Amino acid sequence: MNAKELRTKLERWKGQKLQIEKDIDLLEASQIEHKRLLRAHEKAREIIKQVAIKTQEKLSYNVSEITSMALNAVLKNPYDLKLEFVERRNKTECDILFERKGIQIKPYDGGGGAVDVAAFALRVASWTMQNPKTRNVLILDEPFKHLKGEKANAQVLQMVKEVSNKLGLQIIMVSDERVSREATIESTDKIFETSIKKGITEVIEI
Repeated sequence: MNAKELRTKLERWKGQKLQIEKDIDLLEASQIEHKRLLRAHEKAREIIKQVAIKTQEKLSYNVSEITSMALNAVLKNPYDLKLEFVERRNKTECDILFERKGIQIKPYDGGGGAVDVAAFALRVASWTMQNPKTRNVLILDEPFKHLKGEKANAQVLQMVKEVSNKLGLQIIMVSDERVSREATIESTDKIFETSIKKGITEVIEI
């Protein structure tokens, strides 16, 4: 190999060395940037986690309080409603439970009447937390059909009336007569009685 070829080869190696050094500098800069982004993501994730915990606590309090109050207002031996947030399949899920004297059960094990009252209260709680809210009208079809006993049904009508008045929420409810006509009139603003005669539906305001 003559001197000219050797110089050419050295220049080529020198160029390759400079390129390698440049690539190393770029990789180091990239590594620093990735570490910065990782720290930022970890910080953001922690902030989101804390916000999620606060949101869950507020949601749990609002929903549990409203629903437990409704259950206590209607049922003789009521349950409290509890929300438990658990991680499943990399997602946060909410379990709804009934609790009485420290014992927790699934809602459907607590009886249809309790489930009906809880379901109504959950609808109301959901509406109160909407932002912006939908129109203040709630339409229900036989929402307490599993609730037994004239006293409990009279109490649930009073509870619905109180919810309507306190929240300014218009509640339109279809129901059969489970309590006296007087108790129904006392708990409602308007009553429409429907009947079918000769295949024709008649609606009368009482």
